[in-house]
Parts: sequence; structure tokens; C-alpha cells
Amino acid sequence: MTVLVTGAGGFIGGHLAADLLAQGLQVRAVDKKPVEEWYQVHADAENVVADCSDMGDAHKMAVGTQAIYNLAADMGGMGFIENNKAECMLSVLTSTNMLVAARDAGTEQFFYSSSACVYNGTKQTDPDVTALKESDAYPADPEDGYGWEKLFSERMARHFREDFGLHTRVARYHNVYGPEGTFEGGREKAPAALSRKIAWAKLTGEHTIDVWGDGEQSRSFMYIDDCVRGTQEILKGDNVEPVNLGSSELVTINQMIGILEDIAGITVQKQHDLSAPQGVRGRNSDNTMFHELYGWEPSISLRDGLEKTYAWIYDQLAPRV
Repeated sequence: MTVLVTGAGGFIGGHLAADLLAQGLQVRAVDKKPVEEWYQVHADAENVVADCSDMGDAHKMAVGTQAIYNLAADMGGMGFIENNKAECMLSVLTSTNMLVAARDAGTEQFFYSSSACVYNGTKQTDPDVTALKESDAYPADPEDGYGWEKLFSERMARHFREDFGLHTRVARYHNVYGPEGTFEGGREKAPAALSRKIAWAKLTGEHTIDVWGDGEQSRSFMYIDDCVRGTQEILKGDNVEPVNLGSSELVTINQMIGILEDIAGITVQKQHDLSAPQGVRGRNSDNTMFHELYGWEPSISLRDGLEKTYAWIYDQLAPRV
């Protein structure tokens, strides 16, 4: 069985490709970045540099595949998506082209990685947010740019299933984190950014860090191992509707900093930048539907996941001191 992973040079794609290879599957790993810029390169995979926003490349990548995990997208943390709305929306080219290519190639299964950014913003104005259930995506008021592209591509996947019989499945990811991913440069998300800041404080003795906003904005964060498992179960399952894939452990940014301080064995002074991008005030994953469908839910604790993430980022930074 040949499985295509688009965005395989990225964080989630690299981990997913590794797990598929460990199961003995043939993996075609594709990313538009040069291979030397991939987070993970697996020698046993067919590693290809191609741009799936190009219809020709998309068709070439889909040929001979039985399953496609479409993870490729221009995205990053809140600082990136708030300041690059057009670039985020251009990911619709990849999303659309890969659906067309899968249909034309006769691919049996197609997974689309959507996002919690599709949810209605009016339901996310309080740090003590009620966890978001799948129906909360409508009436539509998603994150501008990135969220609209994700919501549109969800609909595309639905209509390719309805009109062409393509087995499409959609997961709404909630803040995935872990080692072997972006931790600097502007696209990193909060767990990686804060792990980097705390690790650098530990290494240098400079114990003052910048924090975007007042730190009371709340989120849930899912460790990569739970994401990889859930992604595959959603593709194999019978449920045809988009479903949350995230942890239900809600924390504020300040609470996350406290966990990282404890892991690092230091205390930092926080300088709050109230002008920095913060996103919605609160967001959490309602896992009722996921648990009913698959009999479990992401449960690796934030503490356990941050210990691994922090250790990996610390090791990347240590040679610079």
C-alpha cells in the first residue's frame, strides 16, 4: 500500500510519515521545501520535492497511491496567520488540487487536516470558554484568512465525497505541539515559542521573557503522538463529518509558563506585550463526538508533552551558548 503524505517536511507530516513507515507501509513523502530544510527525512520513504499547489505536481504525486494525508499548508502560530492572511488562503490551491488529483488517480482514501480556527469567533471571547463542539463552526465566522481557507476546504472535501464518491475524512486539529518542529523564526506556536524562551533563559541566565498579551488567553494543546494516532483512526473510520482532534486540558499562557518554569527549574520575569497578536480569548476542544466514535481521546498531559518538547528545544539551543 502506497500512502502519500503532503507537507511531509513539516512538523506533523514528519511524525506521521515515521509512524506509517514503522507499520511497514510504502510512504511517498512530499514537500515543496528542499529536503535539507525538512524537519525529518526518512531514508525508507520516497522523498520528493514538489509543489502540490501546482496541478501538474499534484497529479504526479497522487498516481499509484491508495491513501493521501493532505497536511500541506502555509501556516504558523498566531503571529504568522494574523499577518499573512493572503498567503494562508493560497493554501486552497493545494487543498483543491490534491482533491482533484486523488479523484483522477482513483485514490481510495483522502484525509484533510483542518483546524480549530474554523470555529465561530463569537464563541471564543472568554478565557473560561465553553469547549467547542463540531456544530459551533456554523454560522460561519472563522479566523480571517487561515480559518476561512480551512472551512472552505472542508466543504470541498465533503462535496468530493458526495459528488465523486471519494472517501474523504476531516480532522479539526487543536494546537499540536512536540519536538522536531518549528520553534523560532515567526511560525512557531505557543508551546514551542515559550519552551524556547525558557530554555534560553536557563542557558544564558537572562531570566526576563516577552509574553504576547496578558497571558490569560486560554487554549488546549495536543501532543504530537495523540495527533498521529487520531489522524489515522479518523481516516480509517466511518464518520464522514469533520471531528475535533485535540486535548480538552485547558490552560492559560501564564499557566503554561509556570509549567515550563518548573520543568527548567527557574523563575522568569514576564514582560507582557499587549500590542502583540493574541488570537481569540479562549479555545478548547469538546471531545464528546470523538470519544463516542473512537472510544478514547487525546490524553497525553501538557506537563508530559512539554517535558519532551522543552528537552528537544534546549538541546537545539545549547550549542549556541
